[in-house]
Amino acid sequence: MSVRRLLVCMLALLLCGATAPADRQKGLSDKDAAGIATEAYIYGYPLITMELTRRVMTNTAEPKDNHAPMGQFYNSRTYPDASFRDVTAPNADTLYSTAWLDLSKEPYTLSLPDEGDRYFLMPMLSGWTGVFQVPGTRTTGTKAQKYAITGPGWKGELPAELKELKAPTNMVWILGRTYCTGTPEDYKAVHAIQDKYALVPLSSYGKPYTPPKGKVDTSIDMKTPVRDQVNNMDVTTYFNLLAKLMKDNPPAKEDGPMLKKLASIGIVPGKEFAAADAKGLDDVPKMALKRIMGQFKTGGKHINGWEFTTKTGLYGTDYLQRAFITAIGLGANRPQDAVYPTSEMDADGKPYSGANKYVMHFPKDLTPPVKGFWSLTMYNAEMFFVKNPINRYSASMRSNPKFNKDGSLDIYIQNQSPGKDREANWLPAPDGKFVLMLRMYWPNETPPSIIDGTWKIPGVKTAGK
Repeated sequence: MSVRRLLVCMLALLLCGATAPADRQKGLSDKDAAGIATEAYIYGYPLITMELTRRVMTNTAEPKDNHAPMGQFYNSRTYPDASFRDVTAPNADTLYSTAWLDLSKEPYTLSLPDEGDRYFLMPMLSGWTGVFQVPGTRTTGTKAQKYAITGPGWKGELPAELKELKAPTNMVWILGRTYCTGTPEDYKAVHAIQDKYALVPLSSYGKPYTPPKGKVDTSIDMKTPVRDQVNNMDVTTYFNLLAKLMKDNPPAKEDGPMLKKLASIGIVPGKEFAAADAKGLDDVPKMALKRIMGQFKTGGKHINGWEFTTKTGLYGTDYLQRAFITAIGLGANRPQDAVYPTSEMDADGKPYSGANKYVMHFPKDLTPPVKGFWSLTMYNAEMFFVKNPINRYSASMRSNPKFNKDGSLDIYIQNQSPGKDREANWLPAPDGKFVLMLRMYWPNETPPSIIDGTWKIPGVKTAGK
């Protein structure tokens, strides 16, 4: 072979190497690649889910029906009833104020009014679902407050009255909750507060500002549940989107070892994931989702028929727990703000049935120990509210339950009324299977506390047919 021809061949090889997609690292077997890809899938599950949720929730021209354009609040005005089917496990304790922000261009300012003695919280989630800030009654009080929410790469000067809240990602989800008793008078009072929740781009702060109309993208699937959309993605689409999203939503510093694993199979922030690198990885979503949902048995506590976790909102490098909470309860608070024990069976380990009568008994001074509020909510087997003659979906102190002479409290859980004298303590149940959820907002952090285990949640006991 002539020297000239040799040089031409070498140049061709170099050009091929420069334009070909990045291959897996040499020496990495298909089995090893599948194992790393499964970890990568679990690692990226929250970011992918947040992005698809954002697309759906902001795909509207104006705030309406639980949706709002980017940078605008959607304020829920009433509690859902038994006909509501948009979101599983709805609550009848707080009215939501939600907004999605894109901080890649500039910061947003958030103004909160004086809320008097009303309980509220305004948790802010990063693209990775970590709750990085929580203005609210527990943390900052109820006086008027003003903030500038800045992106990870932003540097600049802010007006003196604005407190900077540095977001770790450019994608931010504000998931505000304001306590409301549900009476017409209290609805009116909370609406007045919600109307003063204000989001404004920093460049428009202090100036007259009218939020622009949102854009509707008809290609976005508005019917299929987001979780199904995520779970149905093929490997190439999933990892391509992950790599793209990681550019504007940088991983945490402690994620360094995981990023090296991702790079070893061709997943690099801002770069395309090559179809060639997806070879042999078709079963990865199935394997990863099995591991994620398997966390249900190992990622929480099991006490007296109740299951719950106090590891929410902040996850560190526990990527499996983060993915699990994303799958079953996207938007979960830090445990200092809320804990949500859930029960599908009585204290004897038998599934609930509306054919039976049940009692949840709280001994004297041992009702759920919280500084905010608590409620016991009833759901049917599909995790929706249950239609009943008194339109009550949860039992709490606002229904003015009657305490026993010894100071203890009984909640009667059954299909039919326990009688007029006990109706204040009645939580109506459906005919068939049901699920209970105990919401504990601002739980005690010192004994007695569900967080440190010094308060044990009582089991629900059968009281006959």
